[in-house]
Order: sequence, then C-alpha cells, then structure tokens
Amino acid sequence: MANEHGLSSTEARKRLAIYGPNEISTNHRVSWLRAYIAKFKSPLVIILLLSAVASLAVGQSSSGIIIIIIVFISTTLDFVNSYRSEKAAQALQSTVKVKARVLRDNKLHNLNLNEIVPGDLVALQAGNLVPADAEVLISNSLTIDESAITGESFPATKSVGNTIYMGCSVASGDGWIRITKTGIHTEYAHIAGELQKSTVTKFDVDIARFSALIARLTFGLVIFIMAINLLTHRSAIDALMFALALAVGLTPELLPLIITANLTKGAVAMAKRGVIVKHITAIQNFGSMDILCTDKTGTLTQNRIQVVKACNFYSEATGRPLKLAAIVCRLTTSYENPMDLAILNAQKDLNTDNYTTVQEIPYDFTRKRESIVIDNCNHERLLICKGAADTMLDLITAYRDKNSATHNLTAEDRRSLRQQYEQLSSQGYRVLMVASRSIAKGDRAYNADDENELTFEGYISFVDPPKPSAKKSLAQLAAKNIQVKIITGDDPLVASHVASELGIDNVNILSGSQIDRLNDTQLARRAEHVSIFARVTPSQKLRIIKALRLHHTVGYMGDGINDAPSLRAADVSISVSNATDVAKDTADIILHGKSLDYLNDGVVEGRRTFANTVKYLQMALSSNFGNMISMAGASLFLPYLPMTAPQILLNNLLYDSSQLAIPSDNVDEERIRQPQRLDLASLKRFMIAFGLLSSVFDLITFAVLLCLFHATAASFQTAWFIESLLTQVLVVFIIRTQHGLTSSRPSKSLIICIAIIIAIALAIALTPLGQQIGFIELQPLQLGIMLLIVVAYLASANLLKRVLAQKIK
Repeated sequence: MANEHGLSSTEARKRLAIYGPNEISTNHRVSWLRAYIAKFKSPLVIILLLSAVASLAVGQSSSGIIIIIIVFISTTLDFVNSYRSEKAAQALQSTVKVKARVLRDNKLHNLNLNEIVPGDLVALQAGNLVPADAEVLISNSLTIDESAITGESFPATKSVGNTIYMGCSVASGDGWIRITKTGIHTEYAHIAGELQKSTVTKFDVDIARFSALIARLTFGLVIFIMAINLLTHRSAIDALMFALALAVGLTPELLPLIITANLTKGAVAMAKRGVIVKHITAIQNFGSMDILCTDKTGTLTQNRIQVVKACNFYSEATGRPLKLAAIVCRLTTSYENPMDLAILNAQKDLNTDNYTTVQEIPYDFTRKRESIVIDNCNHERLLICKGAADTMLDLITAYRDKNSATHNLTAEDRRSLRQQYEQLSSQGYRVLMVASRSIAKGDRAYNADDENELTFEGYISFVDPPKPSAKKSLAQLAAKNIQVKIITGDDPLVASHVASELGIDNVNILSGSQIDRLNDTQLARRAEHVSIFARVTPSQKLRIIKALRLHHTVGYMGDGINDAPSLRAADVSISVSNATDVAKDTADIILHGKSLDYLNDGVVEGRRTFANTVKYLQMALSSNFGNMISMAGASLFLPYLPMTAPQILLNNLLYDSSQLAIPSDNVDEERIRQPQRLDLASLKRFMIAFGLLSSVFDLITFAVLLCLFHATAASFQTAWFIESLLTQVLVVFIIRTQHGLTSSRPSKSLIICIAIIIAIALAIALTPLGQQIGFIELQPLQLGIMLLIVVAYLASANLLKRVLAQKIK
C-alpha cells in the first residue's frame, strides 16, 4: 500500500474538520436552543404573536399578554416532547451503527462510518459496506455489488486502481482501499434521493391528505366566521383575533407531536424486548404487516449446522470430499457462512501449508457454487469446486471409485447420483457437492467457464434442527393473522421436511425454476397460496416481495448479502444484530436475536403504537370538527363572541395537554390480533358522526344558557368553556375502546393526566384566576346543569360508538 501506516489520528481529525463527517445528510444536529427557537417559525405562531402585539398596541393589554403566555406554554410543551422523542430515537439508532476496519497509527480500528476521512485505508471483506468512494489498492478476487449505484444485478470484479463507490457492498473476496471522497461529495450522495429507501409510508401519505382536508375545511369556516363577525359590526381586531384563535384551536396541530411521541414510546418499548427500530416511521407498517417472508436458517432452525456425513459415489462414508471442501473454506476469502464453519469444525486438524492459492472463482447466488485453483506440494494444479448439488450435476463428467481411480459418468450413473441427492434431501439434510478437476499450469486467469468436466468427489450432508420455540412462534404469529412464507435457497425437499417438523400443514412449494416461467401477474396470483419458495435467487426473492406487496403489507427478514434488494423492496425490512453490514444498513428494524420470538413481541408493540395513534386522530378530528360547526352556528345569532381568543387558546392548550398521555394508554386485545391499517373512510365517518353529536350538545348548551339563564357574555363564555372542555377531555374514555370502562381500563397515566387537566380548567374558570380572561363565577344551578349536559353527552357518545361498531360488523 502507498502508506502502510495509514493516517495518524491527528491528521484524521484535521481532515474531519475540513471535509466534515462521512454522512450523506446535511441535516446536522442543532443545539436545543436553536431547536426551541425554530418552533416559533410556525406560521400560526407568528400570526398569533403579531396579533398579540396588535392587541397590546390598541390597549387590549390583558388579551395580548394572555395570548403570548399561552403561545409560549404551548410551544414549550411541543418542544420538550419533540426533543425528548428525538433524543430517544437517536439513542436507539446509535446501538446498531455499522463500522469499518480502518488503519490509523499503524493499527486496525473499528470506526463508525461517519468518522472516515479522505486518505483513510480501509480493509474490506465479503459482507462489508463500501464506506465511501475509494480506489482499490489490493484486490484478492474483490467482487463488488454495485446495484445501488448502477442497477446492475451481477457483482463486478475489481482490480487494483479501480474506483468503487459508497453504498455498494462486497459480495466476495477481500482487499484494501484508499478513501477518495466522503459524505456529501460522494457519487452516492449525488443520487441518494432516488436510491435510498423512502421513509414515507402509506400512513404518512394518508395523514397528509387528511390533514390537508381538515386545513381546507378549517380555513373556509374561519373566513366565514370572520366575515359574520365583521358584518355584525364587531371590532375588527376582535374578529381577527377570534378567527386566528379558531385556526389554532380547530387545527390538529399536535398531530405530528402525538405521532412522534407514540412512535418513540413504541420504539423504546420494542428495544426492551430486543427489537431496535432504526426508522421509527416503519412502526406503522410493522403494525399493519400481514405477511412475513423469512429464510428458515437461524430463524426457524437452530443455525447450528453440523456435518452428518460425507459419502462417495457408492454412498459409502469417505473423508476425501470433506477434506477438499475444507481446503476451499480455509483458503477462500469469501464471506464465511454456517456451512463453511461446520466443514472447518469437522476438519480442525487440516494443514494447508502444502497448498498455494492460485486464484479464487468467488461464490455468487446465480451459480450457487465457488471454486478455488490451488497448487499442491507435488506442483499439481487442481480446481476444487463446492456448491449446490442440483446446480452442479450437469457439470460432472466423471466419478472417483474406491481406489481413487476416475471413470466416465454414464447416463445411468448420473441418475444414480441424482437419486442419492434426493434421498438425502428428503431426509431433511442440506447437501453440498464437492468436485474437482486437474488443470494444466499456465499464466492465465480462471473463471466460471473452467467449472466443467468435473470429477465427482462426494456429497457432504448437514443437519440444522428446527428451533424448539419455532413451532410456538409460528402459532403466535398465525394468531395475529400474519402469514409466514419461507423463502430459501435450499432444495424444496429439505424445506418441505423442515416445514413438516414445524407443523406447517398443506405445504405449497414454488421453486425458482417454476418462478422463472411465470410473469409478474401470474406470480402475484400463485404467491398468495404458496408457503415455501425454494431454491430461489436474489432476483427471484425480489420478484416475490414485489408480487406480495400488491395486496399485502409485507415484512422481509434477512441477514445476508443477497438479502439487501429484498429488504429495500419490503414494506418493513427486518435484520439481526450479527447480520452483514449491508443487511443492517438497509433494514428498518434490527433484532437482537434471529428468532421469531423477538419479532412476535415487536409486532405487539407495533400494533399497540398504531392503535394509540389512531385514537388521537379519532378524538382530535371529531372534536375539532364539532367545534367548527358550533363556532360557525354561534357566530350567526349571538350578539357577542361565544369565546374570546384567549379563552379559545386556553381551551386548546388544556385539551392538547390531556392528549399527551395517549401513547401510554392500554390497547384492546382485538386490536393486537389484527393487522392495523388507517381506514380514511372510517375515520371520516367517525369524525362527522361524533363531531355532529358534539355540536348538538353544544347547541343544547347554548339554548339552556340563553333561554333559561339569559346568560351575559361572560357567563355564557364561562359555562361553554367548562362544558366544551369537559366533553372533549372525558370523551377520551369512551372513544379509546370498543368496550365498556370495566372491560377495557385506561392506563393510570391517562387517568391522572385528564384529572389534572380538569382540575386546572375548573380552577381557572371558577376562581378569580379566570377573571383575567373574562370568566366569572357561575351559579351552582348553572354549573350543575352543565355537568348534567356533559353526562348526557358521554352517554350518547357511548351509544353512538356501539351503533357505529355494529354497522362496521
């Protein structure tokens, strides 16, 4: 290498200061003070503060000061919760950072990718991510998957002097590179917007559309109310402030905060169960997932692969194929897989000092085999090939007898070898074929075309027993209405045997060769009814995921190099903490262990999070819609404002504060059992039904106050403030569940939070504190009737909930 010591730590720090961190995003973390100040850039906040200034300028100092205080309290509340959520999310993500092996101060260090600078020397091996744009210094059959940059599905071999790019991954081989460009200066950064998996989920799109609808409706009604107030010759400043206060009070401005708080709480709870959420926006998809695609190795099986036996052409035990396979495993630079480790474990005393590697022909997922060309101590050159038996059978032209003599393979011999392989597979063994070929010496490069006219050396059989917990885990996922589909590179017979041991009945298997004969439409139809996809390539995995996504929310669990495309394509991508770098980098969710137990716990938290988010939507949108109707109606016939701007803002602040405990609420069991999706049509029906019910009781309140008590402006505003807030806050207990309070109890946090808000509201409205914003003391009879109206409303809301539930059924 040009600089065998690498950069010094001092020089690396200087370059980091010059070039910045090796990150694509330019959104660096800001201080808490700047983040807090940024909250005041909201258009509504700016308008309200301007209104407060205008109010102070015209002598309405009380209203102006109160508006400023409420704006600061509301903004601070928003900031504190958002900042805590962001910190929690960052802490979770820091536990799954991908690292690179970097030579610094003549020592190899494992550094976070964002610490790498131009000039760093980085060691690569199979499974690593390329951390930045770089020049190849040393290549030992270094093969790079460049699909993230070029879209090319086949890995490319890289020689000394070639350029490789950030975002690519090492498919096989190893080598050293010198970093040339980092962060936003890389090729990947230039096209990252198109390449990176979008974190915008269907849930986000639906929320955005619905929020836009509410915003348009709110804007129209606010303009209408302002016009009515001006036409009735009310003060222009009062009309403007009233309309602006409505804009704040009627818009679900806490929606992003509640969603973020929900997701962050869910992510923290999932982390305690061994599930790390890298992208918290994926939790909605996790909760709505109804199909999980996974490999069987390590997930359904113990991933303790052991060699059972090695046999020759005559099905007799022999040590030669195992020794040859071990030579390949010991000398290759390809990514170590469990089968290779099992072979080496069975040949611990193997000495390879007498063998010299001439060249590797790396494994790829299309050929499903790898070869190595070696020279032995007798100066003989030999090509040893090991791989999937069914893909190698056609390459065999000879076999070795018991005395190591070779014989040409007849058609009958080939059928015999296939039967032997199928018999082993049907017994649940994973089978590897080993073959060899003598090669004449010469100064030339070798490639996959040299893997022909091979001599059969033998089969190696492996066993990987099912996990004792796998059968129970599959049953738990099925109880949550999640179909598990196995996608494996193993033989269909092996996969079928494992499925039967796990209690998977009526197994429908689709092989890779069958998939190739189907177009995308046909595959989508067939995939619905298939439980095992066997002997598939990475490109076929990708087709399967895309086909299933047409009608389902699909999760994909993978940990290997070849899983990255499927992980990117899935609605929710899942990997494990000991996966390859490229798999961990691509995944939305990381499990601490490769087990469906972790996944099952994660699904529960995902659905609980989703359910609590929908609760807020139902409550906030129905409440806001009802208030809009009530305000519009009151403005038509009242000679004064139904509530002043400060009163509306106070009402909104207290109501919003009561909703902050929703992420901690308990969730009904049936919401956990079923995949959760945001049903916009149902949400609209809910909003209209409960919004109109709220407005009906508001009108009853208006009639009682005006006709029975002949209320003045102050008493009307005080009474309606109490009735409006109590109905909004207490209806939470009705809406949060389809059951009664005794069958589905709210969380203690929600009960305490709402009790505190009610106490604060009554303390302000019914004491001298409220006089500062126009409240007066109510007569006991007035207060009693307001409480009766609240009780009647809650009873009606409970009845309406049951009616709507029956219609849905």
